[in-house]
Amino acid sequence: MIRLEDFDYVLSPDRIARHPAERRDESRLLVVERATGRFHHRRFREIGDFLRAGDLLVLNDSRVIPARLFARRHPGGGRVEIFLINETEPLVWRALVRPGKKIQKGERLIVAPGQLEGLVVGYAGKGERIVRFETAGNDWNQLLARYGHTPLPPYILKARKAAGEPPDDTTDDRERYQTIYATKPGSVAAPTAGLHFTESLMADLQRRGIEFARVTLHVGPGTFQPLTEEHLRTEQLHEEFYSLDDGEVEKIHGARREERRIIPVGTTSVRVLESACDTAGRLVAQSGPTRLLIAPGFRFRLADALLTNFHLPRSSLLILVCAFGGREAILRAYQEAIRQGYRFYSYGDAMLIL
Repeated sequence: MIRLEDFDYVLSPDRIARHPAERRDESRLLVVERATGRFHHRRFREIGDFLRAGDLLVLNDSRVIPARLFARRHPGGGRVEIFLINETEPLVWRALVRPGKKIQKGERLIVAPGQLEGLVVGYAGKGERIVRFETAGNDWNQLLARYGHTPLPPYILKARKAAGEPPDDTTDDRERYQTIYATKPGSVAAPTAGLHFTESLMADLQRRGIEFARVTLHVGPGTFQPLTEEHLRTEQLHEEFYSLDDGEVEKIHGARREERRIIPVGTTSVRVLESACDTAGRLVAQSGPTRLLIAPGFRFRLADALLTNFHLPRSSLLILVCAFGGREAILRAYQEAIRQGYRFYSYGDAMLIL
């Protein structure tokens, strides 16, 4: 039985990256060789030195939406945060509403009077409500872009507040908490391993003969919620939506046939590849929900190396990385990163596991 305490480590709060690196590819890169246990300390822009012509990097092209809305209750005027989760039908959203216990069915939430208002029409999970929005005939996406806020992880907001900074998103966050190749809106958290890529770096990698495939997994708010023993017992996580089309499947099959390395960029890409395999282990174009939890003992079918960020202790993301690289080896790499002053979590540095 897997125990959460086996995936714990201690991190000083000052190691949490409150802001991104000045330039995306200036982030640091810890390269871990599984076969030898060796570490290499580089900059992300040098990742090509560890890749080969023919390698296929698998990118998650999901785009983060400005999922945090602030409203006033009507009547009463109390401030409310609406954190969008997913759209169940046009203009109807499942959302976390804080303070959740006080918001009842039938209440009206005013984001922008006469422009964007919501009516609570039902209940969902813990702290969740079903909210039907009214836009007065305006375009929903434009209103969301105008009034929505970047859904930064709670630990970044907390770290900023502790450092005496405004504990909210900035104009810079709207751009930087987003990969440069994000095209399909739907995530409420960034697939952070891809945040380090720049257009020029990707062009350089392509000149070296490195190829790219794209998958989609819309990251949900469950990624911020604590992992429990029940998750480990049932081997299931919070539900997230993924999709994979025929053209990208063929790229991945081609790499496997030709014995070229398949390298997922981030844990989200891994979950798509493994969720979309049929019972024979063959990748199939499809879309739908996944609750797959990947833990030590899992047999990876479509990952020869892994690019990832540094993750929270006791998280499903760290457990996945340990399943791929070996728990002791990965925790040793984390201790090395801490000793060497790497920056952790969403806006932090990266690790390439070979």
